[in-house]
Amino acid sequence: MAELQSPLGGKVVEVNVKEGQMVTEDDELFIIEAMKMENAVYGDAGVVKEVCVKEGDQVEEGDKLAVIE
Repeated sequence: MAELQSPLGGKVVEVNVKEGQMVTEDDELFIIEAMKMENAVYGDAGVVKEVCVKEGDQVEEGDKLAVIE
């Protein structure tokens, strides 16, 4: 299992995955807004086991966003 961590602090504006979904390395899993810029977050290929944040949540760098197996 791989833990997907936030690469920066900011506000989660989009959650593009749900638990049980198959994802690839090219999928935008989350969009985080920091300093009025939107940043896409990508993860490893696999199956999403857990989504740990929702739209509107504030995250810090290193916070767990999801678990991908």
